[in-house]
Amino acid sequence: MPRPPKARDAILAAYRDLLVSEGERAATMDAVAARAGVSKGGLLYHFKSKDALAEALLAALRDCAAEDRARMAEDPEGPARYFVRTSLNSGTDMDAFFIAAVRLAQTGHAGALAALEEIDAAWLELIRQEIADPAVATAVMLMGEGLYHYSSLAGSWPEEAFRTSMAELLAVVDRLSGRNPQFPTP
Repeated sequence: MPRPPKARDAILAAYRDLLVSEGERAATMDAVAARAGVSKGGLLYHFKSKDALAEALLAALRDCAAEDRARMAEDPEGPARYFVRTSLNSGTDMDAFFIAAVRLAQTGHAGALAALEEIDAAWLELIRQEIADPAVATAVMLMGEGLYHYSSLAGSWPEEAFRTSMAELLAVVDRLSGRNPQFPTP
């Protein structure tokens, strides 16, 4: 009798959460099974190896990122503002999958490195479709990446520490992208 899909999802979530909270070394097959509340045999039924777990995690990340790019492309404020505005870790599934992939990439996992590069390139391409100047598009991308990195650390992004609100950062995006006629793009 096949195991319910809920077990597979629970196993993948357990692996993801272990990567995020404790890192790649702690995400052993035994630890994943224990966190998911399944036997080791149950885990192996769904994922034959740790590599299979990583592949499933990266597939889930790619799916979440594709959904995000669709929202980004359709956002009425444009891709650049969307990217910066949503570049705070808000605890979504995508955030957890992204951070888990970063943890894998930090160990040199080739698949994780490739997935992260692919996702970043796709986001940057959408920004470049809006902002013609490649350096400005890259600056906007790095602004969002920096926000995400900082907000993914312990604690939360303290606007007061930088004395800059999200609204002010979005105004910078507008100036850089030439949306604000008072501050045209050079």
